[in-house]
Amino acid sequence: MPIAHHPLITEFPEHRDAIHTLKEENAHFQKLMDSYEEVDKEIFRMEEGIETPADDVLTELKKRRLDLKDQIAEMLRETEASA
Repeated sequence: MPIAHHPLITEFPEHRDAIHTLKEENAHFQKLMDSYEEVDKEIFRMEEGIETPADDVLTELKKRRLDLKDQIAEMLRETEASA
């Protein structure tokens, strides 16, 4: 199975417009998005073997990515519910 990035637009294709709007208008969302993308890229480098950390480091990064994704999903739901 090929290793892939998990960009938000791929994770939440049905929220494309909300992602764009929040990215432009909400500094907290932008910070979450930047953090998510940074963690995702770091995980990708580790899974590709570019970096070779201990397994627990990779596990913690994956948990962090999931937490960020959950926070982002909640903001997307709130935005679309209020629209």
